[in-house]
Amino acid sequence: MERNKLKSILEALIFASDTPLSMNQIRVILEGVEKTEIESALAELAEDLKERAFFLKKAGGGYQFATRPEYFRWIKQMFAGRERNRLTRAALETLSIIAFKQPISRVEVAAIRGVNSDGVMQTLLERKLISITGRDEGQGRALLFSTTKEFLIYFGIDDISDLPKPKEIEELLAMGEGQKAIREIPEEEILASEAGDEAETGAEGGDSNGGAEVAPEAPVSPVTAGPDAPPVEASPDSAQLPLDAAAAVTETSPADDAH
Repeated sequence: MERNKLKSILEALIFASDTPLSMNQIRVILEGVEKTEIESALAELAEDLKERAFFLKKAGGGYQFATRPEYFRWIKQMFAGRERNRLTRAALETLSIIAFKQPISRVEVAAIRGVNSDGVMQTLLERKLISITGRDEGQGRALLFSTTKEFLIYFGIDDISDLPKPKEIEELLAMGEGQKAIREIPEEEILASEAGDEAETGAEGGDSNGGAEVAPEAPVSPVTAGPDAPPVEASPDSAQLPLDAAAAVTETSPADDAH
């Protein structure tokens, strides 16, 4: 296929897709076009966009267009007043623990956070940012959770290894970059996040029996899984179930047997 035509087709496909377009999807659409030819055309397309307000990036294993950070100020004004479906601070805290320690059980998450996290984890499951990826080998065979492809897309990264290492985060905080970023967050957004945290904390304090007290979990040993542990997605159906009920789906899903 003629190179300029191929670039135009790729640009149209990526622009029209509401999720990052994977190489497999592109090859299915462009039958007969070699992978190397597509990759070369994508590289040229990225080069052509260097002087534009948006660029080609990889996220969640696919390709998408994104606006350049320097235009955030004006884009934010355009969306001013619109309701945003943000993650609360408690959800971000729980998600970061899972991302860096995956695969990890809910008991281990609670031990690190120092508070019952079932409510927050259920929310993350419903939003498909985490999924059940197996069971622990220890006593009780607890469910294990990992991040998903939707997690990568949500944060605009291509692979879990693109996340900053804990040491890098500590260096940024030591340089004062973390405090600078916090100061740039509008006060109303902080207040809204804290209000959401309080609502989730109230939900975490009880269970479905009207907030009855739950017996404390047994202590757990420190998690040994490293930050480079690859995320593995479980059956989508299991993400829609309560944590305990999802166990049955995880054990009997044909998709899991195939792995």
